[in-house]
Order: sequence, then C-alpha cells, then structure tokens
Amino acid sequence: MNYDSLFQKALDGLHADGSYRYFAELERQAGQFPRAFHHGIGRDVTVWCSNDYLGMGQNHTVLQAMHKALDETGAGAGGTRNISGTNHYHVALEAELASLHGKESALLFNSGYLSNWVTLGTIAGRLKDCVVLSDALNHASMIEGIRHSRAEKRIFRHNDLEDLERHLKEIPLEMPKIIAFESVYSMEGDVAPIEAICDLADRYNAMTYLDEVHAVGMYGAQGGGIAQELGLEDRLTVIEGTLGKAFGVVGGYIAGSAALCDFVRSFGSGFIFSTSLPPMIAAGVLASVRHLRASDAERQGQKHAVALLRRKLDEAHIPYLMNESHIVPVMVRDARLCRKISDELLNRFGHYLQPINYPTVPRGTERLRLTPGPLHTEADIESLVQALAILWNDYNLEYAEAA
Repeated sequence: MNYDSLFQKALDGLHADGSYRYFAELERQAGQFPRAFHHGIGRDVTVWCSNDYLGMGQNHTVLQAMHKALDETGAGAGGTRNISGTNHYHVALEAELASLHGKESALLFNSGYLSNWVTLGTIAGRLKDCVVLSDALNHASMIEGIRHSRAEKRIFRHNDLEDLERHLKEIPLEMPKIIAFESVYSMEGDVAPIEAICDLADRYNAMTYLDEVHAVGMYGAQGGGIAQELGLEDRLTVIEGTLGKAFGVVGGYIAGSAALCDFVRSFGSGFIFSTSLPPMIAAGVLASVRHLRASDAERQGQKHAVALLRRKLDEAHIPYLMNESHIVPVMVRDARLCRKISDELLNRFGHYLQPINYPTVPRGTERLRLTPGPLHTEADIESLVQALAILWNDYNLEYAEAA
C-alpha cells in the first residue's frame, strides 16, 4: 500500500477547498515589533495577527530576567518536575500566578494546550460519573481534554444560558459536573456571561472551569483577566491561562485550590511525564506577570489601538464583528478570497495576517483576524485600512452598511 498517496490525497483536498495552511517564515526582531522580517518576500512587514498582544515578548525587563536566569541556571530544566526539573523560578512563578488570581495555588504546564488537556482530562476522568458541560465554541485543547477523560460530555449552545440550564436540569444534583467555557473566544472575540454561568453552577452543584488565555494580561486591574475585571475570580473553581500570549513568552497554567492543583499534579500524566519549562522561561514570565500587575500602560495602549482600528474600518465600511474584546474579525466569508486578500496584503502592501478558514471557523464565515496592540501606530492602522479598502473594491466584496 502506498501510504504517502493517501496522505497526499488528503492534502490535495485542503488545497482544493482553500483551507490548506501555509507557514510564513518570519523573523521577529526585538525592539522592532510589530515589524518582522518575512523571508518569503525578503522584506520587513507589519504583523497584525500575533498573540503577543502587548508586545511583552520584547519587553526589556523580561529579556533581562531571561538573560540573568540563563547565565545562572543554564539552558534546560534537567527533567520532569518530580525527578530533577523543579527550579526556584518554577516555584516563584506558581506563587505569583496564584496571587494574581487570588487562589491558593497554581500549576505550570509547557503550553496552554497542555494545561487544558491535562487538567480537564484528569479531573473529569478521575471523578466517578463526572459530566462535562462544554460550550460549543470551546478551544480544541479543551475538547481533546474532555474526550481524553472519557467522561460524559454535553455541549451547550455558545453562550446560551437557557441551553446550559436545560442540560444541568437533566443531571442529578449529586453527580459531579464541570462547566467548561472561555472568557474571550479567540475567533469571534465575544465574551462569556461569566457571572450568570457561576450562578447556574451554584444552583446545580457544578464546578466551573474558565479558560482565560485570550484575556490574562489584558483585562482586570492587575491583568488577571475578565473574571478579575468583573470581580468574579473567587467564584471560579479553575482559572486556566497561557504564558505565551499577552505575557509574551511560553507555557500555560491553572490556578485554583491547593487540593485541586495537587490533584492534577499527582494524577495528570501529561504533567508528570513532561520535561518542565526551562528556568529562564519561568524567569521571563515571572518578570512579565509582575510588570503587567503593576503597569496599566500596555492595556490602555491596546484599548486605544482597537478603538482606532474599529473607527477607521467603520469609515471605510469594511465589515467586522463587533464585540467587547481586543479581537477584530474582518469578515470575508469566502475561503479562496480570504487567502487571496491576505496574500495581496502581504505582497502589495507589506501587512502580514493569516486567513482564518475552515475548520477553525465554519464555512462561509472565513475572516481576517486582527489583533491591534499598543505598539501599532496610527500610521500603521491607517495604512492597513487603506489597503483593505483597495482590495475590497478590487474584489467587489460586500461593504458594511453605514451606521
């Protein structure tokens, strides 16, 4: 059997429907973000789709902390946490993250994906007869964790409290249950009704698992996320976050009670058998978290950039999804056109952003996902919107109605 032909046939299908993913070889240059050198076209471009939302990946304090830890501790952690890979920086970072969210404890993972996969898989899998109620738009890492647990899963309609309560009513009160949802949904940019979900959890004896990966660093007085901004952190069983987006480095974590975090640490195979984050990474994140707890300048700069971009898009009648967050999805609604427009934005105008196509979003909702931040200038935003306006005209795309 020619296995490669089977692989290629599947790949050909992705090319045919416009959903094949291309990787751009970008070289980030510290101190120049959102500029990056694009090796494919041989010049600098302006990046609009980075999840380094606040530019902390080049923050001087973060870089200094990483250089210092590298010189002190070397390149790697030396192994898994339980054998030889727990370093002082890991312990200090977990304490800082627990404090950030007002929780007893926190636990580090190598990525946000791993933290969701391991935590949901472990808790739901080890609690007898546990039922997981999962928002329909939850991230793949949450879906995989729930699937790995082999617990009963019920999917409720996105942000639909009535549908969630309908499912909760059908589950015996004494059965363990977890409501798993996100604060900011990365493709729509909309925000969950966190307080109302907590009310339902209290009423029906459920735990709450909140993924704040697209919110930590950017919302709340200290960057703790949407739950912190709303004063709801104490009502959530688990808060999960990433260290690779607004905090600008890499990794993931959960924050919760001491017993819960220890439970995941002790039974989660994806944690137990993974080599831990290099100490220099933990040191960089620690510096980033501490900086954003004290500084609001980055968050205010991001809010200004988002508001300005939306105003310019409105003036040009370019359609986008309005939401409460920092994510600006510009709607194209055609996979091939989405790819063509992103290619032209890059090659003609020097603006880099990736098309978002199926299966990340449903067919017919293809979009360009823009994430303006505090380091994008007014000139950057003006240039991008002018380029979009030209391409909207060139491809005879539908304009938004005037407000």
